[in-house]
Amino acid sequence: MKNCKKIMLVCLSVVLLIAFIPMAGAVEAEKVNINKADLDELCKLTHVGKGYAQRIIEYREKNGPFKNPEDITQVKGIGDKVWQANKDRISVK
Repeated sequence: MKNCKKIMLVCLSVVLLIAFIPMAGAVEAEKVNINKADLDELCKLTHVGKGYAQRIIEYREKNGPFKNPEDITQVKGIGDKVWQANKDRISVK
């Protein structure tokens, strides 16, 4: 009986691992290109609502494309908190 419980636990662990592996790839795919993203895409970033998203769009229209992901902090109101929450999800290419 103990062996059956161990086998069931191992099987359950394997099934859960297999179920979550695709999700890890999905997180990577959710990068937001701040040079091309529209309002709705920008709002997917943590702590970025429609107001900040609009500022990002206006900033890049006025100043050209962002050269580096951390340049998002040059947008009025977007500081280190937003940058730290999103630094792995922002792209510029």
